Amino acid sequence: MKLSQTRIAIAMAILVVTTSSGCGTVNRIRAKNELNEAAHSYREGNFAEAEQHSRKALDLDPDNKTALNFIARTIHAQYKPGVQAADNVAKANQAIQAYQRILEKDPKNDEAYKAIAYLYEALKDEDKLKSWITARSMDTSVAPEKRAESFIVLASKDWDCSFKITELPTNKSATMESGTKMVVTYKKPSDQKDFDTAQKCVKRGLEEVENAIKLDPNSEGAWSYKTNLLLEASKLAEMEGNKERKAELDKQRDLAQKRTNQLSEANQKKKEQEAAAKASPTP
Repeated sequence: MKLSQTRIAIAMAILVVTTSSGCGTVNRIRAKNELNEAAHSYREGNFAEAEQHSRKALDLDPDNKTALNFIARTIHAQYKPGVQAADNVAKANQAIQAYQRILEKDPKNDEAYKAIAYLYEALKDEDKLKSWITARSMDTSVAPEKRAESFIVLASKDWDCSFKITELPTNKSATMESGTKMVVTYKKPSDQKDFDTAQKCVKRGLEEVENAIKLDPNSEGAWSYKTNLLLEASKLAEMEGNKERKAELDKQRDLAQKRTNQLSEANQKKKEQEAAAKASPTP
């Protein structure tokens, strides 16, 4: 009797496992079919319908990474950049949440990271955008080159902060020298707060770009922004009437520009060699 009960128990266990496995296989097939429908709807421009198919696929196969990606992309496709209507902004935030779910399972997913940055910028949410980029720049698990890219983006925003102040028509003047050369001179803004803001941005920007160069010494973008930020620092020194400081900054800027040019030429040469290699027939 005991032996018979044992055999029955084993048989039941086998039946449960087999049935469970069979259901899993069927659900994965169904999920794949839903994703095919999602792709078809997406190509037809029916993004909301594509989202629904993608969600059904994930319900059927919760571990399906493709379904997660499809959900994020289909929601993102429904967002209209520049439209500040509440429902449209909500759609952008839904897309951000969907991309964040991707990153929870795949922290190194570049597409999801960049999509979130794009959406924050499209929403003009500078605080969240800056926090998002700063977090990556400080994440030591991220590849150095990608961390450098984040520092460059931050530096570019600080350069823009200063440039918008120093290049105001009220803060500069242009005169002709010897009838052929235009000379631009810079003067301090009437509002001290503007000058202090520009100084703060330049200081922070130079720190960020130096971090980028430490992580990726051959980054053309990093050296280019170092050149531009040193130019901003030179303008500010001129505004203060500090000729010695301006002369030193101009020397540093010239060196940074020289390095930028070298990297630009090297990158161009590399692109030409790669193009030639692709064009050459393989033996």
